[in-house]
Amino acid sequence: MRVLAFSDLHLDVAVRDAILAAADAADLVIGAGDFASRRAGLAPFMAAFAPVAAKAVFVAGNNETVDELRGATSVPVLHGETLDVGGIRIAGLGGSVPPLPHLTWGSFDLTEAEAGQLLAAIDGAEILVSHSPPKGVCDRHAQLGPIGSEAVLAAARRLTPQYLLCGHIHDDWDARGRIVKTEVMNLGPGVTWIEI
Repeated sequence: MRVLAFSDLHLDVAVRDAILAAADAADLVIGAGDFASRRAGLAPFMAAFAPVAAKAVFVAGNNETVDELRGATSVPVLHGETLDVGGIRIAGLGGSVPPLPHLTWGSFDLTEAEAGQLLAAIDGAEILVSHSPPKGVCDRHAQLGPIGSEAVLAAARRLTPQYLLCGHIHDDWDARGRIVKTEVMNLGPGVTWIEI
């Protein structure tokens, strides 16, 4: 299966359109959150994804809530849930885990305990999609250091998916790492191809 994956578009129309143009060659399209910017502009931006809705799976970022994203797209939005696509089980978790400090505009955040509870309901997946990276892998912020999620790290160790796809930490876009057998990828905006 040929997977096209991306994160953190933040209303960038040019990047979105490049992803949509490339999506013709994809069997599956995965978006790892932050389509909007500060909880604004989501619905008109997401309308363009309608042609790929049947072969796409998204998670919310911290710039949109799960409900906001579900209301703006017909693409399945996973949050503590799984979905089987072409024999591949995909699990997803949205939001910022843990909350980033000093964001006053209504970021969609989860505590580690909340994220852990949602992830505990997942019993297996080949691909784990989390907006937030796991603690210590693909999560280095220029000023704050590693700020990924302990709950996501624990879920990756427990589930051992083939891939953990994330975004969120802009300073580590395009970073790659490993947790046991799992390849971790901080996607960033743009086209990333994965074969599974």
